[in-house]
Amino acid sequence: MLSVNTNAGALIALENLNNTAQQLAKAQNVVSTGLAISDAKDNGAIWSIAQSERATVSSLDAVKSSLQTGQSIIDVANSAGTTVSNLLTQMSQKALAASDTSLDTASRNALNNDFVALRNQITSTVANASFNGVNLLNNSVTKITSLASAQGGSVLTTNAQNLSLGGGIITLTATASISTVALASAAITVVNTSLQNVDNALATLGTASTALDTHLNFVSNLQDTLTTGIGNLVNADLAKESATLQALQTKQQLGIQALSIANSSSSALLGLFR
Repeated sequence: MLSVNTNAGALIALENLNNTAQQLAKAQNVVSTGLAISDAKDNGAIWSIAQSERATVSSLDAVKSSLQTGQSIIDVANSAGTTVSNLLTQMSQKALAASDTSLDTASRNALNNDFVALRNQITSTVANASFNGVNLLNNSVTKITSLASAQGGSVLTTNAQNLSLGGGIITLTATASISTVALASAAITVVNTSLQNVDNALATLGTASTALDTHLNFVSNLQDTLTTGIGNLVNADLAKESATLQALQTKQQLGIQALSIANSSSSALLGLFR
């Protein structure tokens, strides 16, 4: 039945065209973003999971930063500790030379001056072994902790190593000298013991640094795995979506033509009145 008031064909064509337009808009959004699920209305459950994992990936950046800061603090301490070890080695040589009873006063004084200078340099080295205001060698802190998990409930602990003169590791006092044979002989034992203690302390710091490095690699790999998992949940198959987009564009053009044909059908009524 032909009617001027109601054009059923045009209504159907318009409904189909609107549906195609909606599908086309969605396909264009997928192609432009690369995401099959870009917000909660696409798939609330999957979007929620993806958002949660994105938060974890973001939190792991803070974990990596904490681990890298810890590494830097330990690296500075290790560098200073190596210098202290080298200084103690030189002091041991000076003390051994000063224990020679055949030395004259001038030679002994020269050796003692060198010994004292090296001793003072240890104090200066330890005092300057700071990174970001943290010094593991001067007895200002007992330990440092680095984040180990995105939830913050797990940490890696690095114990400080006090390399101050007269401390538990370097037993050599801040006033030690080798001005006499007796003092030089006593200093040999003290310096060599301190040297061994320092080397053991550096080994401990090295182990802590390795632990941080291992965990940092793990966190980086975990981030990559989580990112890949998120992509598996929400990323679009762009080859498929591209084909879908082209098909919808063609369908839209056909829909426009169908609507045009449906709209023109009412004009056929005019021929009935000629």
